[in-house]
Amino acid sequence: MKDYKYRSYICWGVTALAVIALSIAFAFFLSRFESVKGTVHLIVEILMPVIYGAVLAYLLLPVYNKTRDICARLLNAVFHSKKAVRSISRVVATIVSLIFLFVIVIGLFSMIIPEIYTSIMGIQDNFGENINNIALGLQKVFQDNPSFEKFIIPVYDQVAGRLQNWMTTDLVPNMSSLIGSLSSGLLSVVLVFKNILIGVIVMVYILNIKETLSAQGKKIIYSIFSIKTANQAIEEVRFVHRVFGGFITGKLLDSLIIGIMCFVLLNAMKMPYVLLVSVIVGVTNVIPFFGPFIGAVPSAFLILLVSPVKCLYFLIFILLLQQFDGNILGPKILGDSTGLPSFWVLFSILLFGGLFGFVGMIIAVPTFAVIYSVITRMVNRSLSKKDLSLKTEDYLKLDRIEEEKKTYMR
Repeated sequence: MKDYKYRSYICWGVTALAVIALSIAFAFFLSRFESVKGTVHLIVEILMPVIYGAVLAYLLLPVYNKTRDICARLLNAVFHSKKAVRSISRVVATIVSLIFLFVIVIGLFSMIIPEIYTSIMGIQDNFGENINNIALGLQKVFQDNPSFEKFIIPVYDQVAGRLQNWMTTDLVPNMSSLIGSLSSGLLSVVLVFKNILIGVIVMVYILNIKETLSAQGKKIIYSIFSIKTANQAIEEVRFVHRVFGGFITGKLLDSLIIGIMCFVLLNAMKMPYVLLVSVIVGVTNVIPFFGPFIGAVPSAFLILLVSPVKCLYFLIFILLLQQFDGNILGPKILGDSTGLPSFWVLFSILLFGGLFGFVGMIIAVPTFAVIYSVITRMVNRSLSKKDLSLKTEDYLKLDRIEEEKKTYMR
């Protein structure tokens, strides 16, 4: 009995020391926030090739696994040595993954970069004429309302003048200087190429030793925690992988399909800047909820410079396309990969987007889905121990719960 009593005191003491230590560490972190931030930024910059490689490996994991499995099934009929089958399958899967990566990257750059540059230069060359056409169109629309026309036209002229001045004095010269700095700044080009090259090498290593890395991670977890806690931790990691893998790969496929559909249909509609607009729509579609609006605004403005009527058609088209994506294509590809209610989708995008920018908006939904799931399970586990209902409906308009009978009073 005394041992149990002392053991309880020791547990409380260790808990108190841990809380104090964590509080001191947190206070130190806040007081040295800029130094810590700078150190973290330096470490991230040094490890950037490894980060590139890890991200590429994660994105190419389905291609690698599928190729390896197909190759292993075919080679099992030829070779009797499992080691030979495994080695050849890994080599073939690695080569296919590299070819897949290079085809996508080179294809996108060869198609998109020249078209984007041509589109921007075309916008700059025809900007004055397009502005005058829009002004004449506005005058025709408001010719029956002179007072409204006197209010709108000066505002439009002022905005158009500032925009034209920005394009002629800032955008195009900066593009030229950027291209010049990239061509003359040999060191920067070498550093970027080094990061990309090392990242691809890291990707190959990770794809081929991922089973070993997974086994080493499990070994460390089981060495630190109890078997029950370790099992829970490993199950949580599997859940994180399912959520992130299902959402990110599904969202990339969904955005690729939307970009291709946008390109084909805008071509059929004889819209201007088809490739540039399709790239904008496809890339921003990766961002849940806000992506369609972010992509539609600059695209609509580009088309407005050419034709206000086509701009209206484009907005209607984008609305229909996003309805198709949100109600048919997206659920078909993604399914219920996150299980996150709509409000928390919005909340997570605003939070992570404000903290980490564009990347934060992409990873917001799966990250918050994991946090939401962990909190839900913790709450349900605690309620189960207290023999209380797990259904949210039982707590609607709840006043209190009787302690003895545990009846719900409304």
